Amino acid sequence: MFSHRSDFLRHLAQTSPEPMGLEIVSAKGLYLKGIDGKRYLDLISGISVNALGHQHPLLIKAIQKQSRKFSHVMVYGEMVQGPQVRFAKLLSSCLPEPLQSVYFVNSGTEATEGAMKLAKRATGRSGFVSFQQSYHGSTQGALSLMGGPYFTDAYLPLLPDIQQARYEEPESLNAITEKTAAVFIETVRAEAGAVPVSIDFLKKIQAKCKETGALLVLDEIQTGLGRTGTLFSMEQSGIVPDVLLLAKSLGGGLPLGAFIASPELMGTLSHKPVLGHLTTFGGHPLSCATGYAQLAYIRKQRLWEMAQERSAEFREKVAHQRIQKINGLAWLMGLEFDRSQTNFAVLKKALELGLVSDWFLFNDRSLRVAPALTIGSADINKAVGIIHRAIEAVGG
Repeated sequence: MFSHRSDFLRHLAQTSPEPMGLEIVSAKGLYLKGIDGKRYLDLISGISVNALGHQHPLLIKAIQKQSRKFSHVMVYGEMVQGPQVRFAKLLSSCLPEPLQSVYFVNSGTEATEGAMKLAKRATGRSGFVSFQQSYHGSTQGALSLMGGPYFTDAYLPLLPDIQQARYEEPESLNAITEKTAAVFIETVRAEAGAVPVSIDFLKKIQAKCKETGALLVLDEIQTGLGRTGTLFSMEQSGIVPDVLLLAKSLGGGLPLGAFIASPELMGTLSHKPVLGHLTTFGGHPLSCATGYAQLAYIRKQRLWEMAQERSAEFREKVAHQRIQKINGLAWLMGLEFDRSQTNFAVLKKALELGLVSDWFLFNDRSLRVAPALTIGSADINKAVGIIHRAIEAVGG
C-alpha cells in the first residue's frame, strides 16, 4: 500500500518537530488500522471526539441519509435547514432554562470567539477573566484567554483587558468586577491533566458574576455529552451558566461546535449591527444530522451511566505504583507519572504495543484517557495490560 508519509511532512503544515506520524488507513469501533495492517486501540477517541467510536453504523446512516438530501446551501442562519433546527431543539431539550438558543459554529475555538463577542455586545464591557492552565482554543481571541505563557508569548500582543486568575484561590474572585464582560471557566481543567474544579469554587464564581453583572461562560468543549458521568458536567455542580460552550464530540466525529445562551441574550447579535456574528459552514447539515443521531442515542442509552461504571473499573485496574495520581471524572482521565520523561517513554512504548494515547498541554507528566463511551470490559483489560507492560518496559 502506498504511504503518504513523505508528502505529509512536505505538504502539510507541521505543528510540532516530532509528530506521531501514525498513518491510518481505516478505523472501526475503538480500533485504528495502520498502513502496515497493525491495529491500535484508540484510548483518546480523537481527543474526546468520537463518543460512539469510529464508523458507528448509526452515524454512517445519518451521514448517508442527509447527503442524499442536501449539503451546504447557504451561510448559517439565513435558510431554515431541518438538520440544524432539529439538533438545536434536541440540545435545548437536554439543557436547563434559559439555555435554549443555539449558535452553531465549526469548532471549540470558534465557540469561544462567538461567546466573547456575545459578552461584549450584551454587557457593553471589554474585560474578561480566565484561569491559568486553561485552554479555550488557538485563534487570537481564544488564545488571549489561554492560561500559559509558553503557548502565547510568541503571538503578543494579544487582546487587552484580560486577567488570568487561579483556580481554587479565593483571591481570584477579586478579578471579577463591574468592568468584566465575562468569566470563562472549565468544570474540569482538561489540559491541566483532567483536574476537576471544586463545586464550591464554581458556585463562588457564579455568585460573583451575578453580583457584578458579568456573564458566566462555561467551557464544556471536552466534557460534554456524557464523558464526565453526566450528560453535561455542569449537572454535577448545579451551575447553570449564561453561555455554554460545546464542541469536540458534538458533531459525532464531524466538525461542529456551539455556544448556547438564552434567546434574549443571543438576540443581541441580531441588531446594531445586523449579522453580529457570521459563519459560512457552522451548523453544516451533515454535521448537524450526525450530531443529532449521536445525542439521541447517547440519551436513549444513558451512556453517561455506562461511563461512570466502566471508568471506575478502569481506574481500579490501572492503578500501579509508578502512577502517582489518577485525576478526572469518568472518561476524561489523566494518569500522572513522576516526570514528563517517564510519561513520554510510556506513551511511545504503548504505541509500539498497539495503544494510542497522548499527553496534556499543561501537564506533560500525565497520560490522557478519553476513550469512546462504548468501551467494554475486554478493551478496558487490553488497555490496562498495555499500559502496565509499557510502564514495566520503561523501568525506573
